[in-house]
Amino acid sequence: MMQPRTVVLALVAATSLAVSVGCNPQSGEPQPRVTFFVGVDTSGSFRSSGSYDDSLKFLAHYIYGHLNALGDLAPPRELFVAPLGGNDFDEPKAFHPIHDFAGKNVTEIEADLREWYGPSDSLTDFNAFFSQVERIVKERNLVLAPIEVVVVTDGVPDLSVGGGKAGSPASYQEIDLSGLEYLSRRLTLRLAYTSPTAGENWRRYVPRQRIRFWAVEAEIMESWSEQIEPGLPLAAQERLWKWIGDNVDYRTRS
Repeated sequence: MMQPRTVVLALVAATSLAVSVGCNPQSGEPQPRVTFFVGVDTSGSFRSSGSYDDSLKFLAHYIYGHLNALGDLAPPRELFVAPLGGNDFDEPKAFHPIHDFAGKNVTEIEADLREWYGPSDSLTDFNAFFSQVERIVKERNLVLAPIEVVVVTDGVPDLSVGGGKAGSPASYQEIDLSGLEYLSRRLTLRLAYTSPTAGENWRRYVPRQRIRFWAVEAEIMESWSEQIEPGLPLAAQERLWKWIGDNVDYRTRS
């Protein structure tokens, strides 16, 4: 016969599992319930890179695919979307919650992203975004589930150090991920639409310890739409969801 304390511990474990694991409606297999934070670079530098328009189209499909657990994409426990740009450093931004996307189709999600995140900001401020991610996770007690931070950006920091040039190795070293290090048992930072140089600079110069990191270059990202098969409904676009899982959501090690 189980002792009272053993029963309590078993109930706690079962509750934690229920919070962190869902079920893929297509395969019936358990799926982790992930907390997503999505960042949209609205700075002039990303706009001039030519990837801004394509990135919003991609994000609309990415968000829709995860919300509906299409393919093997993990369904979100929570979802927050915010811009990375600003006209001043440390400028706080509003994070749109999962409720603003639930029940919408891809076209409606893309329209919202374009309305909310027009490319009008003058600079990219990664640190302000990461600081707000930390605050939201702590305030909402989201530490049980894995956390995915997905950012569409050219990856180049605008912050210059000691009068040096923005995008120099020193500017990457000023990116502060320390507040994210122990937020969750597994936190992954993913950058999409970077240049190969920017992605490598993040790997080499941005200080991190436990955080998993993955970058997908712009020339790779631009092929996402080629995976869409004409005439098929989104739920049946297996090539697209597999491409996202293999290239953007690739499970990297810390």
